[in-house]
Amino acid sequence: MNQETKTKTHSFFTRRTAGVLSIIIFGMAVVTSAFREKEYDPTKDIRFNKINKDSVESVTAFATVYKVLMSPRCMNCHPAGDIPLQGDDSHLHTMAPKRGVEGKGVYSMKCSNCHQVTNSPGLHTPPGNPDWHLPPANMKMVFEGKTANELARQLVDPDKNGHKSMERLLAHAQDGLVIAGWHPGEGRTLPPVSHKEFTKAWVTWIKKGAYAPKPQ
Repeated sequence: MNQETKTKTHSFFTRRTAGVLSIIIFGMAVVTSAFREKEYDPTKDIRFNKINKDSVESVTAFATVYKVLMSPRCMNCHPAGDIPLQGDDSHLHTMAPKRGVEGKGVYSMKCSNCHQVTNSPGLHTPPGNPDWHLPPANMKMVFEGKTANELARQLVDPDKNGHKSMERLLAHAQDGLVIAGWHPGEGRTLPPVSHKEFTKAWVTWIKKGAYAPKPQ
């Protein structure tokens, strides 16, 4: 084989190899992209769908949402006053910490002093999360004492829900503090349904029109 033939052969195999590698890389990118999309379940695919209003289905779904939000795991951090609630009976926090402007306590009584990044080990010890706090003073988002009608209306009102758009409200079910309610530490009851069931009900309620139950 002369030098010219060798050069042409080498060039052919180089181009062929590059082409094969390009196909492999493209295929990996497609698979990776598809996998990442699946990971973002359950709200990603719903975010971009239009609201399909159905008042009966929406109100039915909110019944499940309401049960969760009124459970101690949610309501204890959404009190009517400026002191968080505590325990399965939702009594006033025994240390009497105050909300503060940002919802993270005041002076030396900061939430993060006791509520660490993760749950403290042991029975009835402080639960933890990196972002542990109450809603801020200018947006208290009270759950305590609210009827289903009142709470539903509050949740979809940007002036009362932390300025959340419908898209952000859909995604809120995956918020770290929301999920922490299902990992409360030893000695505390879980919300009445699983986080998966809650998310399904939350998304259904919003996607079907975010209707409020009738006042009682």
